[in-house]
Amino acid sequence: MNEQLDFEKPLIEIQQKINQLKEICKTNPRRQSDLNKLKKKMAEIQEEIYSKLTPWQVCQLARHSARPNTSDYIKMMFEDFTELHGDRLYGDDKSIIAGIARLEGRSVVIIGHQKGKGMKDRIATNFGMPHPEGYRKALRVMRLAEKFNKPIITFVDTPGAYPGVEAEERGQSEAIARNLLVMSQLSVPIVSVVIGEGGSGGALAISVADQILMLQYSVYSVISPEGCAAILWNDPAKNSDAAEMLKLTALDLKNLGIIETIIPEPVGGAHRDPEAMASEISRTLCKQLSDLESLSPEERLEQRYKRLRSIGEYSENEG
Repeated sequence: MNEQLDFEKPLIEIQQKINQLKEICKTNPRRQSDLNKLKKKMAEIQEEIYSKLTPWQVCQLARHSARPNTSDYIKMMFEDFTELHGDRLYGDDKSIIAGIARLEGRSVVIIGHQKGKGMKDRIATNFGMPHPEGYRKALRVMRLAEKFNKPIITFVDTPGAYPGVEAEERGQSEAIARNLLVMSQLSVPIVSVVIGEGGSGGALAISVADQILMLQYSVYSVISPEGCAAILWNDPAKNSDAAEMLKLTALDLKNLGIIETIIPEPVGGAHRDPEAMASEISRTLCKQLSDLESLSPEERLEQRYKRLRSIGEYSENEG
């Protein structure tokens, strides 16, 4: 593993021993039983660690540098992808990737955050933090989907919209707000998948959907744990406490009714078996799209409206 998380250290140590034993077994086959025992122990420890992750540990896993990103899933899941560039107002933002493709024969429009791989690529994509032109590009492609009656699939993976002065000067808040408005009114099916980190309005700007799906070890929150800890306590040591309070894991959000479906990941995270992860996402997406396409546009809009209105409902006890 290129990136070693603190809670994965016991696994790394065992994996190193397994690798050593594999080399020994090439010249001494009698050690195969020892290798099998070690592999069994590895599986048991994996199961124990990943079944008891804290929200902060899930957040770390969601940000793992080897985790598949939008472009990875496009390559593994879709056919005939044609990327569309630019917002026709300012420029092309590489932190948003958008285009037309086919999913199991179905023509779809894809929009997703792009964090990049490697430092050079991450700088080019602004670490997955879009500028206003990125969201306006997404909006342009959404309107294209509406015009040609194509379902929309969005992949969410961003720490948040870029908060720099130049982004505010070019209308960051207006761009996000307009996306929220337009997405709520589109008649075509919209399915959003949180594949890593879903942060604040930067995530929400492409996830006003009929259905929101989350990978098992992804997070979706109004603010990062670090940002929350800085505001409430001004103490980085409180990141874990903040993650616990924010209820940002897939299971928390499913229980709160914010999302509809949790897509299970391979043991250890999506980066352990990207092809299997892509296959599971594809299967789930096809089912969700088939269900949504069985509804009339009016029924979809009514269902979407009720879904959005139901979020955050609460009751007060009198007396």
